[in-house]
Amino acid sequence: MGTDFGARYLQIGQVAERTELSLKTIRHYDEVGLVQPSARSAGGFRLYTEADVDRLLVIRRMKPLGFTLAEMKSLLDAVDILDDRTTTTAERTEARAFLRECGAKAGDSAERLRRQLAYAEEFAELLAARTRVPTADQD
Repeated sequence: MGTDFGARYLQIGQVAERTELSLKTIRHYDEVGLVQPSARSAGGFRLYTEADVDRLLVIRRMKPLGFTLAEMKSLLDAVDILDDRTTTTAERTEARAFLRECGAKAGDSAERLRRQLAYAEEFAELLAARTRVPTADQD
């Protein structure tokens, strides 16, 4: 690997900064086979491509919606199937069906999070109203 890594690859710290994921999380995703680095430096350091970063961003979007690691892996596999021109029609049909299921789950989860956010904002406003300093005529 005697190439110029700065031009083609990102080091894990750069990936963490771009994705807002911790180094520990990125390493964990590598260990469980979710997103593995595209290369390693001569010293064994993980090196990532833009495509790797894109995959990590997909995972970052899925995580707060309650997707499991297995579902994340299946979704990434389905995307790979759709991007691969050599896959069969049956594989592509199955991949699209799975993506539709994920889309429905994402929509349901997003709606649940919107409700939770509305409750949190209502509560924050209630607390803010209770802690305002009264004016002289309100005493």
